[in-house]
Amino acid sequence: MANELILIVEDNEKNRKLARDVLQFKGYRTIEAETGEDGVTLALAQKPDLILMDYQLPGIDGIEAFRRIRGEASTAHIPIVAVTASAMPEEAKKMKDAGFDGFQTKPINVKEFVQAVVTALSGKEAK
Repeated sequence: MANELILIVEDNEKNRKLARDVLQFKGYRTIEAETGEDGVTLALAQKPDLILMDYQLPGIDGIEAFRRIRGEASTAHIPIVAVTASAMPEEAKKMKDAGFDGFQTKPINVKEFVQAVVTALSGKEAK
């Protein structure tokens, strides 16, 4: 495993850098977007192996970006993990109900974050 391309959609520069640094250290390639719209555009153009989607973004939110990516046949299969600062149970339920393939809270726990990435990617490979 590793060398997979992961799209990080996150408007906070420090959070983006942490995710990028952890993933690249583990051998993954990364691309990044700061807005939901840019995330959708990059997903359609680059077809990453996994998308890490912040929930609260400028412009369209993570759920709308998720719907647009899943609405396209060429990207509908890509696993998408929600990443949010809200650890409230209703937020987790909302993201699960939307169809996200996983859920991580911020600030990220590096070990759990990496495990969520591995799990999401292995689920993709099983399809």
